[in-house]
Amino acid sequence: MQPTEMLCLTVVLLVTWTLGGAQENIFWEVQRYDGWYNNLLHHSRGSVGARLLRLLPANYADGVYQALQEPHVPNARQLSNVVARGPSGLPSRRNTTVLAVFFGFHVLSDILGTEKPGCPAEFLNIHIPSGDLVFDPAGTGDVVLPFQRIHWALETGQSPNSPREQTNEVTGWLDGSSIYGPSHSWSDALRSFSEGQLASGPDGRFPKETDGRVPMWKALDPSTGLGGPHGIYDLGNAWGNENRFLQAESIAWFRYHNHLAAELAQAHPSWSDEDIFQHTRKRVIATFQSIVLYEWLPTLLGRAVPEYTGYQQHMDPSLSPEFVAAAGLFLATMVPPGVYKRDPSCQFQNVSSPGGPFPAMRLCNSFWSRESTGMQQAEDVDGLLLGMSSQIAEREDNILVEDLQDYWYGPLKYSRTDFMASWLQRGRDLGLPTYNQARERFGLQPLQNWMDLAPHLEQEVLKNVADLYANNTARLEMLPGGMLEADSPLFSAIILDQFVRLRDGDRFWFENTKNGLFTAAEARDIRNTTFRDVLAAVTSANLADFQSNVFVWREGDPCPQPQQLTSQLLANCTPMTVLDYFEGSGAGFGIIIVVLFCLPLVSLFVAWIVAVLRKRDFKKLEKKKASVRREVASEAIHAMEWHGPKTDSSPVYIQLQADKVLKVLDGRGSVLRSISLKAHGKVEVILSSNKGNKALLLKSPKEYDLVLLFNEEADRSNFMGKLREYLRKSCLDLLVSEMKEQSLLKRAVTQEQRKQILETFFRHLFAQVLDIDKSDAGELNFESSQKAKESLTCELSRAEFAEALGLKAHSMFVDSMFSLADKDGNGYISFREFLDILVVFMKGSSEEKSKVMFRMYDIDENGFLSKEEFLRMLRSFIEISNNCLSREQAEQVTESMFQASGFQDRDELTWEDFHYMLRDHDSELRFTQLCIKGVPEVFKKNLHNRVSFIKKEPRGTVSDGEKDPNLDTVAHYKDREGQELRKRPGRKANQYQLHLYTEAQRKKYQRNKVQQKIQEFKRFIENYRRHIVCVVLFSAITAGLFVERAYYYAFASPSTGIAQTTFVGIIISRGSAACISFMYSYILLTMCRNLITTLRETFLNHYIPFDAAVDFHRWIAMAALIFSVLHTAGHIVNVYIFSVMPLSVLSCLFSSVFMNDGSQLPQKYYWWVFQTIPGMTGVLLLIILAIMYVFATHHFRRVSFQAFWITHHLYVLLYVLVIIHGSYALVQQPRFHIYFIIPALIYGADKLLSLSRKKVEINVVKAELLPSGVTHLRFQRPQDFDYKSGQWVRIACMALGTTEYHPFTLTSAPHEDTLSLHIRAVGPWTTRLRELYAPESLALLGKLPKLYLDGPFGEGHQEWHKFEVSVLVGGGIGVTPFASILKDLVFKSSINSKLMCKKIYFIWVTRTQRQFEWLADIIREVEEADKNELVSVHIYITQLAEKFDLRTTMLYICERHFQKVLNKSLFTGLRSITHFGRPPFVPFFDSLQEVHPEVHKIGVFSCGPPGMTKSVEKACQQLNKKDQAYFSHHYENF
Repeated sequence: MQPTEMLCLTVVLLVTWTLGGAQENIFWEVQRYDGWYNNLLHHSRGSVGARLLRLLPANYADGVYQALQEPHVPNARQLSNVVARGPSGLPSRRNTTVLAVFFGFHVLSDILGTEKPGCPAEFLNIHIPSGDLVFDPAGTGDVVLPFQRIHWALETGQSPNSPREQTNEVTGWLDGSSIYGPSHSWSDALRSFSEGQLASGPDGRFPKETDGRVPMWKALDPSTGLGGPHGIYDLGNAWGNENRFLQAESIAWFRYHNHLAAELAQAHPSWSDEDIFQHTRKRVIATFQSIVLYEWLPTLLGRAVPEYTGYQQHMDPSLSPEFVAAAGLFLATMVPPGVYKRDPSCQFQNVSSPGGPFPAMRLCNSFWSRESTGMQQAEDVDGLLLGMSSQIAEREDNILVEDLQDYWYGPLKYSRTDFMASWLQRGRDLGLPTYNQARERFGLQPLQNWMDLAPHLEQEVLKNVADLYANNTARLEMLPGGMLEADSPLFSAIILDQFVRLRDGDRFWFENTKNGLFTAAEARDIRNTTFRDVLAAVTSANLADFQSNVFVWREGDPCPQPQQLTSQLLANCTPMTVLDYFEGSGAGFGIIIVVLFCLPLVSLFVAWIVAVLRKRDFKKLEKKKASVRREVASEAIHAMEWHGPKTDSSPVYIQLQADKVLKVLDGRGSVLRSISLKAHGKVEVILSSNKGNKALLLKSPKEYDLVLLFNEEADRSNFMGKLREYLRKSCLDLLVSEMKEQSLLKRAVTQEQRKQILETFFRHLFAQVLDIDKSDAGELNFESSQKAKESLTCELSRAEFAEALGLKAHSMFVDSMFSLADKDGNGYISFREFLDILVVFMKGSSEEKSKVMFRMYDIDENGFLSKEEFLRMLRSFIEISNNCLSREQAEQVTESMFQASGFQDRDELTWEDFHYMLRDHDSELRFTQLCIKGVPEVFKKNLHNRVSFIKKEPRGTVSDGEKDPNLDTVAHYKDREGQELRKRPGRKANQYQLHLYTEAQRKKYQRNKVQQKIQEFKRFIENYRRHIVCVVLFSAITAGLFVERAYYYAFASPSTGIAQTTFVGIIISRGSAACISFMYSYILLTMCRNLITTLRETFLNHYIPFDAAVDFHRWIAMAALIFSVLHTAGHIVNVYIFSVMPLSVLSCLFSSVFMNDGSQLPQKYYWWVFQTIPGMTGVLLLIILAIMYVFATHHFRRVSFQAFWITHHLYVLLYVLVIIHGSYALVQQPRFHIYFIIPALIYGADKLLSLSRKKVEINVVKAELLPSGVTHLRFQRPQDFDYKSGQWVRIACMALGTTEYHPFTLTSAPHEDTLSLHIRAVGPWTTRLRELYAPESLALLGKLPKLYLDGPFGEGHQEWHKFEVSVLVGGGIGVTPFASILKDLVFKSSINSKLMCKKIYFIWVTRTQRQFEWLADIIREVEEADKNELVSVHIYITQLAEKFDLRTTMLYICERHFQKVLNKSLFTGLRSITHFGRPPFVPFFDSLQEVHPEVHKIGVFSCGPPGMTKSVEKACQQLNKKDQAYFSHHYENF
């Protein structure tokens, strides 16, 4: 045998010997504590939890479980007042003592435990009649005393064949469970495990105070409101501390056990603790049985108990509902209003109480008492026991003392209730039979006449009872009928029957000699032990101090009571109070709600701080990039410039220039403003006269004033000294005055005021020129006289004039135009001077406009325009477009224009020659205007935009466009020669002549609005049918989950009662929880990029819009957020309701969390929020959601992508918390995993695939810094890296010190051996990336930093080849996907690859062509390789002014001449046509319908700023109203 086996065997033998030795003197069958196996045939009879035994069929309203209530039975309070109201102080007819009464309650506690409320909580509330003197003295009629139904067997109450049956929560045997507890564990908790004793308190005469191990009932003291364990002793019965008198009875039996145990320990010193305890317990139980059956019961009933004939196995001893109600009420009628206390020498003791000493302890103020008064010493218990043995109980009649009827301890939040009314409701809850049915059951005659019920009572009582029962004796209930009887024959029969059955059916009855408990002699000895002997053994009194039968007091017995107690002799009862469970919690609860709903604001604030810090870091980065910063000259004077009362002052430096110019500089040396002093005869300066003298006002009559604030008066004096000296040298006068600083600031004309004056200036100016409603322009009557005067006398400076034109002040165009307009040469343009030139441009003929232009550039004013002056004009226009055109190119254009007009031999042009040169562009000149910034919107109604689009026209004809009634006069014109958009030398002319028009053909639009809306709706359904189906399906599933959970908890959930408790809160919280679980799980699928990229190439792409995965992700996220808010709102409702719900209800709802111990007080709101796992995780989830959603917004995502990246990775913590949140199973078993497992596995696999790629470093082959902040990276193509044009990847660069990945579209084509990206530096990461690959950085590193690559991933742009005609619209950096597409298209065309796509129109929208010169190179490659003319490129430069502006018109003319000569654009160097302004998508798309009538579906792919993609979407929607080609729009924003 192995040593380990030997050790195990030794331990087993040792344990067996120890346990055997512990009970070596126990030779009988020890009775179980829980009552099981007393009856060996029916094991559960009398056990804990056994059902009550109905003697008669249940009397329920529905025959199943619904209790009888009004109007079928009388109001319980009214019936109580009629039946039980009466005077106290009437002694018992049989002189029964109070000790017998409370001993009876102790006996009931030993065999009855029906106080436990049932679950789910059901109420039979007692409605108090209006004006009730005790409960409703104000007569409100709104008082309702709660009454909760008791526990029942859940398998009953389902049908009439199985009506509800209540259960007994203690053993139904007279087995001392009130002393030892109804379970083994309970008994162990009461024991000291030393010498067989029960555990006692410090002095040994009291049980120990409860410590929570034993589930003692701890109801609140109704007289003081105190609660808690103090003053509550650990006893065998949970309700043993209900009042001081019942508590004294329990303590007596506790002492008796320890008394016998001490005697046994002394007699048998070798016995173990278990031997002593079990011997003592056996003897105590037997003594208790003997006293109950043969001493107490005959005294109580006034009749002898039948002799014991032996154990009857087939006798069912189960307690009956009839006995439960009858015994309680029978004893209650004998309860006095107070109890005497006396000592062994018959001295009755006064009881101290507020209001003075009283002769006895008041019953109503003794319920669940926590005060130690009267129970401090062991003698106090002795005094109560002695006093009760001498005090005669109340008469056995129908009257209850007011302590029970009006001041019994109340349930739930009411401190008092009506004992009689409560027991009437209990009888109805138990389904008790009627009075007549019960009498017949026990062999008594049924009641026929009301007068026969109680002839001893006053007729008024019977009359009132008869009235309440509609004078029908058959409806009379058992309890009021039994109480009204003389001598209580019905109640006596019920009680006697029950106790006899208990005795005869008990196998462990002490007289049963067959059970081996006692010998016949021992049984006789026990039979001779009385309660008097017990009391003598446990109190300081002797046997002589008690009468022979302590349950009755007869004349001649010792220590007669002073008098029969009445309520008038005792202290007043503490009146009823109503607890407010939510008292003091309102403010805190409200604050928590506010804080929870402010979490997004807090997150927003944090995001704002992060954004500010990121912007600051970005600015530092930009400053670091700048190689040289101008420094402020040493002679400049520092001051603060005041801008106005609502604007912060800014630091500036003042420089006094030698050319009579005062310059205002910022801290970097940039010129903010120049003030010319040449035109000032006098320079006016106003100084502040306030203490400190820090303000200075420099008046600038034709501009806004300069207000300077100096730090010290000395600084201002220093400036004034330098200014005086400067003006003296410049021969200018200085006028100095002083005034209060407040007046000085009011007098100053601020920049804002100057803007208002200029606004009025332009409004009146245009009102003079155009036919505008005077009120729209702001008629002079509407303006103040001062404002009108200022406006009319206002003159524009050169800077203001340049700003109005949107140009730089020193541009050649501004110089030429300003010199022409400034007729008086004073350096300013007056209202009249501006009006003169504006009239020409607004209403003048083409000749007048060309004459103005001629004069502008005739610098020497000799009437001729030389080639040099013409070249200057051309360069001034090109300067506007920021195009770096070389002088040679400009000269080439000039020569071509001279040659085209036949002036190649001339060096100078007259005005007539110049006008002839512009002959082909007469219509452009006619509509040419001067674009003025700040023109009121009302004037723009008369300004016309020219648009361009493609039209199928016979060569040499002019289209007769119909006038749009919504537009003013619009002209059509046709470019005559060389205007074909795609015509190239040496190539066959295009079969379509592509022209520029001013208006789309609108013939197809002549449908009524209803038809247009229907067509638009059809096209919308056609375009988004996949989206609609998916959204509807997903929404239907979500709604179904919500409805299913809501319905389940409202109507079909297990009977916990939670739906009845918080109906709205539970259906909202549970329904939304199901939706959240579903959405937060399946939102993962929208981020499975690899899976989506694969599936989009399958047939599923016809049914699922994989392109919209990100949009669907956002949609799900927003819906989940809404449901999260709903879930939170539902739980806020729940928390409030649970915070005001009594413990008896909460213990039903959350049996695993709460135990009903009678304390009633629920947990506060903060416990639910901060001290439970669901609460804490819920708060954390809200915080995480607030952070994730705020940082995921478009604004903050652009400001700080890193913050978005980091916060969005909180999703891992989010899912962990969601799992923990539901795992507590507070309301339901966890269900999140049902939704989560499958998406999580798919997402995990997708993520692992991405991670496997991310681990591979990619070598960068080439890095090039392009203009406009674009970084071109070319890197190795990984093995097996297959992609399609238009797809994108995610890259990370560890050299930047961060692992964040950023998405970029590939600009390389699939056939190329390397991959390329064009990344524009617009944020911190891309800017740092550009710096990293700068030549200076690479020189330090010595090599090109490597990248990590994830992808490729698909998007809608890769479907360009699925349409016969595709339109690609790229804006800004959004052109990157189209670079790949164009190269791919041309490559496939060159190798004669089979393509569905027959034509592609590429629209490039850019602010200036210089921004993306790299794309121009790609387009140039495409043009060279495009042998089949598949691609038509249109470039729109948006930086230029409106189409009919003078500058744009001249640029347009130059562009057309440049194309005619060199067949390429003046601006881009491409053969593609260049347009000015924003693209007119509606006319452009409309012309495609005309050019391609055979095509039924045209694909439109746009990528760029949201504003541009929205314009494209609107255009598609508008044209889809027509019956022609359908435009399917796919877009991506950046």
